[in-house]
Amino acid sequence: MSNVGRSARFVHVGVPRVALWAASAAGTLALFLTFNLNLELADAPADKALAAVPNPNAEAKTQADMKKYTEALAGTDVSFDMVPIPGGEYLMGSPDTEAGRGEDESPQHAVKISPFWMGKCEVTWDEYDIFSYSLDAKKRNLTKVAASERDKLADAVTKPTKPYTDMTFGLGHDGQPAICMTGLAAKTYCEWLTAKTGRFYRLPTEAEWEYACRAGTKTAFSFGDDPKQIDEYAWTIENSDGKPHKVGKKKPNPWGLYDMHGNVCEWCLDQYFADAYKKAPKENPFFLVVKEYPQVARGGSWESDAVGCRSAARDYSKPEWKVQDPQLPKSRWFHTDALFLGFRVVRPLNAFDIKLPPTEPNKDR
Repeated sequence: MSNVGRSARFVHVGVPRVALWAASAAGTLALFLTFNLNLELADAPADKALAAVPNPNAEAKTQADMKKYTEALAGTDVSFDMVPIPGGEYLMGSPDTEAGRGEDESPQHAVKISPFWMGKCEVTWDEYDIFSYSLDAKKRNLTKVAASERDKLADAVTKPTKPYTDMTFGLGHDGQPAICMTGLAAKTYCEWLTAKTGRFYRLPTEAEWEYACRAGTKTAFSFGDDPKQIDEYAWTIENSDGKPHKVGKKKPNPWGLYDMHGNVCEWCLDQYFADAYKKAPKENPFFLVVKEYPQVARGGSWESDAVGCRSAARDYSKPEWKVQDPQLPKSRWFHTDALFLGFRVVRPLNAFDIKLPPTEPNKDR
């Protein structure tokens, strides 16, 4: 979410730095990279860098070294799985012949993507609540356990304000995808997760998301072109019983990712432009966010039909997603009307693969 003109936020990491949310998703990315480097200096002796939480399977210098790994959140019994996504090239968007396609999916264009890890599943309430309610810190206080240096960094990240109501809205909690957060909240979760683990996490770019969803396929869905098969892979309006479901209960795509079609749509890092594909960069494309609306969300949800869950289908945030928020001003952290909205995290092999782009894909329009 854009935070231009709003309160700047600083997190002490042992060296001065600019506010993490000074501008936009692109500004956030650049500042995330700075943040990731500054973590090494935070409250550690000058001759010793602050190390990441040990996790041998998470270590890799090349794509060939990348493995699946489980990230355990220190001080809790919660963990999540990350899946390696090989770098490669694909056609982003949909062909003119694809049933139900939108005009904003044109033109199809070749895109090169660098390798990254992606969450096997959408971020669950079990994970998200540790961040939003500082549950790890509260547990340490109760058990009289001292905070590690990384805990101190994570504790310093600003948390969402207390919600005015139960943000699950009675749709389920344990093992369920976290819902209703704004893009700011999703990106701040990534900041917290980076501090907590010492590994750089962020939201996927729109191009990374579609690449991972397709998983090497060229069809409308990762399982083929026949929408009648979608019940095996996705929770949609036809089979969801009007609610999201626990993650990982349907079949995965060919790269081992669950719920890429349906369940909840997922935040991406980009500003939405209907004509973005006309001048998209050819390598690791990404479009700077300069305003709160519209921003990209992908994958369709439990409220979507099969067409809305296609690999190429695009959606974007709207002010109506928080129209019933009773707070004045409306919350920067919650989309009260977006019970269909969640996210998953990625971790690039090389944090500097994405370059900061212009604010718009078509500057001369």
